Amino acid sequence: MLSDTIIEDPRWEAVELSALAERAATVTLAHLGLDQDTWQITVLGCDDTRIAVLNADFRDKSQPTNVLSWPSHDRAPNQPGARPDLPDPGDPELGDIAIAYDTCIKEATEAGKPLPDHTTHLIVHGILHLLGYDHIRDQDATLMEATEVEILGKLGLPDPY
Repeated sequence: MLSDTIIEDPRWEAVELSALAERAATVTLAHLGLDQDTWQITVLGCDDTRIAVLNADFRDKSQPTNVLSWPSHDRAPNQPGARPDLPDPGDPELGDIAIAYDTCIKEATEAGKPLPDHTTHLIVHGILHLLGYDHIRDQDATLMEATEVEILGKLGLPDPY
């Protein structure tokens, strides 16, 4: 399997987080021309309490968030709006993602979206971060959002923006 999913919060089991993560990873990598059999991603399904601790530890922000990612290497391009270089197949670990059930269900409910669709979007978003995409600079955000929309379209999901 491309993704290894660790379920800390059992509510994720009803959403079938493992299957969502695997499908999102497979389609995202295929969209970018990467062979799914080469790469490894770990996904942690947790709650707001756990992700708030992770957010504080790694980003100095002591509140929950929907998704966090830890790339195994910095793959971000120096040029704003440029596509990141493809990862080195000699190092198959792309990184780790954590996703918080409480925040995700709240966001999905407020937006009137099915939780599996919103979760899939956030996993695609996290995987793109692992691959060097970002949304801090405007040009990078434009590229990342457009790439997300293309991938979500391949997954049969509407434009979230």
